[in-house]
Amino acid sequence: MKNICLILFILIFSFSYSQNCNSIFIGEVTDFHNKAPLENATIKLIGTNKITISDNKGKFTFQGLCNNVYSIEVSHLGCETKILKLDINGNTFKSISLEHHLEALNEVIVASSSKIEQTSVQQSISKKDIEAFTDKSLGDALNTISGVSSLNTGNTIVKPMIHGLHSSRLLIVNNNVRLSDQEWGDEHAPNIDINASGRIDLIKGANTLMYGSDAIGGLILIRPENYAAKDSIFGSTALSFNTNGWGGNLNSEIVKTFKSGFYSKVQASYKVFGDFKSPDYQLTNTGIKSINASARIGYKSFEKGFDAYYSYVNNNIGILRASHIGNTNDLVQAINSGEPQYIEDFSHHIANPKQSITHHLAKIEAYKRFKGLGKLSLQYDLQLNRRKEFDLRRGDRENIPVINLKLFTTSIQPNLRIDAIDNLKLNTGILLRYQNNEAISTGVNPIIPDFDKYDVGAYTTGTYNLNLNSEISAGLRYDFSRIEATKRYRVTDWNETYNYDELFPEFDSGEEPSSSRLLTFPEFTFKNTSASLGYANQFSDDFEFIFNYGLASRNPNPSELFSDGLHHSAARIEIGKLTIGKEVANKFMISLERTNQNFGFSISPYYKHIKDYIQLIPVGETTTIRGSFIEWEYFQVDAQIFGADIDIHKKISNHLKYNGNLSVLKGNNLSDDTPLIHMPGTNFSNSITYQNPKLNQLLVSLTQKTVLKQNNYPDYNFYTFNATTQENVYVDISSTPPGYSLFNFNSSATFKPFKKGSLKVEFNIENLFNVSYREYLNRLRYYTDEVGRNFNIKLKFNY
Repeated sequence: MKNICLILFILIFSFSYSQNCNSIFIGEVTDFHNKAPLENATIKLIGTNKITISDNKGKFTFQGLCNNVYSIEVSHLGCETKILKLDINGNTFKSISLEHHLEALNEVIVASSSKIEQTSVQQSISKKDIEAFTDKSLGDALNTISGVSSLNTGNTIVKPMIHGLHSSRLLIVNNNVRLSDQEWGDEHAPNIDINASGRIDLIKGANTLMYGSDAIGGLILIRPENYAAKDSIFGSTALSFNTNGWGGNLNSEIVKTFKSGFYSKVQASYKVFGDFKSPDYQLTNTGIKSINASARIGYKSFEKGFDAYYSYVNNNIGILRASHIGNTNDLVQAINSGEPQYIEDFSHHIANPKQSITHHLAKIEAYKRFKGLGKLSLQYDLQLNRRKEFDLRRGDRENIPVINLKLFTTSIQPNLRIDAIDNLKLNTGILLRYQNNEAISTGVNPIIPDFDKYDVGAYTTGTYNLNLNSEISAGLRYDFSRIEATKRYRVTDWNETYNYDELFPEFDSGEEPSSSRLLTFPEFTFKNTSASLGYANQFSDDFEFIFNYGLASRNPNPSELFSDGLHHSAARIEIGKLTIGKEVANKFMISLERTNQNFGFSISPYYKHIKDYIQLIPVGETTTIRGSFIEWEYFQVDAQIFGADIDIHKKISNHLKYNGNLSVLKGNNLSDDTPLIHMPGTNFSNSITYQNPKLNQLLVSLTQKTVLKQNNYPDYNFYTFNATTQENVYVDISSTPPGYSLFNFNSSATFKPFKKGSLKVEFNIENLFNVSYREYLNRLRYYTDEVGRNFNIKLKFNY
């Protein structure tokens, strides 16, 4: 036994003696972006007591190392700590790079107040605030921001409006994908489930060139959540119930993250409401049923990563039964009666007229960082939107939609962010997009025809730090767009009404007209140049001045070019024109902000001049086989829109705070010296909130919002002949309703009924005093009042 121990001792001693422990490790620490040396970096050999600091050239040395594999930890103030393996076999040299740009870390640690560019006028809605709208729409959530209103069709179809502009003049970007869902229609709400988002950024200024050149109104960025790289699994389930409409929403999500940087998320929601109610009567056929789901998987590290996302939205939306009119005289009767002409008992059933929309969105994005250069990313996405609009049709056509459109959109977008130059960040990329619209046969002439659309864009934006407190930004974008359509026109319209036979003879197919309709192939090519310029100066600890200018160009959308016929869900005839050209807007905006917890404010005046502004206005009435309807046509005028947004917040005490905002806007038709149609009225809101974190995070608030009567509106009223009374009747479609004030009550508290997780309980009252009112920007204001009082209860389980 003693001999065996002696032999083992000799072997171990011999091995130790023969091992080389005289190796030297020399290293250097540099900035990942510009390769500049990093002084005073701390370097540790994990598992040993060896530690050193880098010199002014970023160099460091370890001596007396054995040939072995070590784990080394490198850290530096303002950098993300890096741990890596080091194989020592003799004298060794290694260069180690660290991420040293603090702003790049915002991609990992996102502050709710962070901006896309400091020179943009931006406001955000956090995940916490989004949860208050779990059973509502994107437009409802954005309505809480100054300068934002909405164009509504009833209370379930809510179309966001920024500074009086909506539809194709707004860019909505969902998870870095520009939303394409036939947004040109007045009654087409964005097909987005707000519950799937992590944060919403609203950009009122001109820093939108990365996403498109046509954001004359602004940009709505719907962002996903960012997850920490750690092993964890968490989720939530939220349930809401409402007395008005006797319905609510169920949303559930679960997230799995890994220390390696991988993550995944699955989310789904189901919303159902029956007929809503005004203070005095039921709003028949105004229910909604919505099924939504999304899935996300990805990997994120500083140097590389990817993100794959898919979302599904299915909406079935009832259209107020009383809004379905047979002719203009029905409209006159509805306007004069003061209440809907068709009222039935409450029901969850959604009958015709209605909309049925499904929207699929899928994207995959990958990125790679290169030392001394920046971040290169590549994204591919596709969308499929299917819209069906059902009218009151008889017989075997009852279940056949009058509008059946299938829109397919796909795009690819590489982007390079260069941040290797001190104080300068550059962003450049290109866009390739293809879009196809198919108008499926419904037995009537499609209001939007078949078309193919091709887009190519290239952009460059840059931000330069003048000093620690100020910076400037600039951008330039060029877009090429081509649209090729197939459409049949009435021969009389083509040859006589619009003189297209002389203006566009090349569009004529040459075929003999079929059923008095001529087959044509309209083709248009547009070339646009857009630009932006911004300046920001933080001239004290909490004061900041921002200036923003933008030159934006917007091509006419398919509705403005090709609409031709009765839009059934709108109960009006819409006429587009092939002579419609692009809009060109010059946008100016400044903002003075004070960000202070005790007292802060933001004052943001703006001015927009839009050359060849496209507007849809009523021009009279037209008689069809179904009756007499108001005809709306697209025209172009020079326009200006100017106004101001003001936000104020004040800390009254440790538990009490005040928030208020004011929005003033005026829009003028410069060509005809008249007001622009459908501009929001002056509005302001005030809220007082009590919070007590020690008392189950209790929150109680009272909010008041006032919308003043819009007195600046154009007069498009006219007379029509009533065959029943045999006299001319005045059709008042322009006069605006009186102003109104609403009060809302909100309360919430959070409890710990389980060892892990929490339960948040909310009780809210909307339209507290059950006010009867009509909103000028609601297309159904002719037929009914808005929704009355609603009691709401929400439960959210975090686990």
